[in-house]
Amino acid sequence: MLTLQFNVPESVDGWSAIDDRVMGGVSTSRMSFDPDGHAVFEGAVSTDNGGGFASVRHPELRLGDASTVGYRLQVRGDGKRYKLNLRMDGGLDGVNYQAVFQPPDRWVDVVLPLNVFSPRYRGQPVPNAPMLRPERVCQVGWMVADGQIGAFQLAIRTVSCLGQATVVGERSRNDVSAPPASGIS
Repeated sequence: MLTLQFNVPESVDGWSAIDDRVMGGVSTSRMSFDPDGHAVFEGAVSTDNGGGFASVRHPELRLGDASTVGYRLQVRGDGKRYKLNLRMDGGLDGVNYQAVFQPPDRWVDVVLPLNVFSPRYRGQPVPNAPMLRPERVCQVGWMVADGQIGAFQLAIRTVSCLGQATVVGERSRNDVSAPPASGIS
């Protein structure tokens, strides 16, 4: 699949919360459909009981092919930092390739070149992980973490795969771009 569109209610089917409750925390999240024609990743993050993250994931979404060099998100945020999580294996637990972005409270395009995705396992860097290969992506997720306590809401219209020519043209006129790979936490 080269574009995820969240313009119909069925587009949020199959998304499941994977919050810090798996380790005793109390954060909550969900993926829902807004009648205005977009998805909403929303909930509340708490650090109670050693928690501090909320996420949703779709376990069976392909996103990319061998020509994909990045992703363009059409999103509206709330000032918090979010992560797009991509996985190349079908398991529940494993390496996530994460890209951090911080959209404002208005609709923007965010371009995430592959080089801003950092391999992580349970929040920790994985220095010897293989490179992210979009043609192998089979799980897609959204996350909010890193001490950002309280309610959150990320609205999502689309996630599109970008080829080389598209990334070069899009980056020059973007509203928001991702931090450099070294700045991902």
